[in-house]
Amino acid sequence: MKKIKKKYLVFSLVVIICIAGACNNKPDKGPVSRGQQTSRVPVEVLVVKPKILVNEIFTTGTILANERVELRNEIPGRVINILFEEGREVAKGDLLLKINDSDLRAQLSKNEAQEKLAAQEEFRKRSLLELKAISQEEYDIASNQLKTLLAERDLILAQIAKTEIYAPFSGKIGLRYVSPGSYLVANSLIATLQQTDPVKVEFSVPEKYSRILTPGMTINFTVENFLHTFSGKIYAIESEVNPQTRTITARALSPNPSSHLLPGKFARINIILEIIPDALVIPSEAISTELTGSFLYICKNNKASSVKVTPGIRTSKEIQIIEGLHAGDSLIVSGLLQINEGTPVDPKPAENLLVSEVE
Repeated sequence: MKKIKKKYLVFSLVVIICIAGACNNKPDKGPVSRGQQTSRVPVEVLVVKPKILVNEIFTTGTILANERVELRNEIPGRVINILFEEGREVAKGDLLLKINDSDLRAQLSKNEAQEKLAAQEEFRKRSLLELKAISQEEYDIASNQLKTLLAERDLILAQIAKTEIYAPFSGKIGLRYVSPGSYLVANSLIATLQQTDPVKVEFSVPEKYSRILTPGMTINFTVENFLHTFSGKIYAIESEVNPQTRTITARALSPNPSSHLLPGKFARINIILEIIPDALVIPSEAISTELTGSFLYICKNNKASSVKVTPGIRTSKEIQIIEGLHAGDSLIVSGLLQINEGTPVDPKPAENLLVSEVE
């Protein structure tokens, strides 16, 4: 009886194992079709349309006085009179400072007395020469003496003129560095004079813009502590490119009737170089670059198609396409790392990427 029970138990275990094995073996579904193996890459596309493109550059510059000069004396001497006030406007030709010229005036008086005697002597000798009473040599000596005294007078007058300092142009005078009674050596700094209406704005731009930058162009700029935007016109451009920085320097004139624009201030400048009314502009991330050039992908018949293009003007977020792209093309702007030439794609309209049409 025990043997029968044992055989029945073994038989039951075998049946259970067989049933478990049959449950684990799933039926073969057969080969996967070609359409099931290939999946489409989801991408976002943007229909390219012309738009207005403003080619502008941003740079920095410095405010300069329209005219600026350091007032310095040419000859040494003691200051006897200061005729200007610090920080005030002066007019062209105003006398600003006088240096003692008493010794030069004394030399001028002596010279005038000698000149009078020499003129009389020259007249007598000329009369005698006409009568052939004296030789030509005697007359020449008297004539040369008179000419020498006249030249000395001109020299003394020139020295006296240097004891007076006049304003070379109208403007605002700064702080003075001398006092009445002080002795000045030659070339001592007295004060600075600046003309600040208008002011100059000096700035530099990369050399690639040298062909576009021309006199007469308008610049807009801002300065610290002023919300107002100032403007000016370019009047001069440097004739060469700086070989160290590869930039070209230009200057503009800006009206400054309120004197808010002080020389030396830092300026943030915006220059509109050109306006292109029908440019093809795309997001910068849609273009790729390799050794052979730049390319992008467009969607044709639900497949990615690679197109070589020639880029143009770049902005902070967009880039102009000069050749290779046409208005109406469906530009792929996402999923670019997952596609190649001919990759099947599932296109959807791009969001948050707006390219406005030409107005």
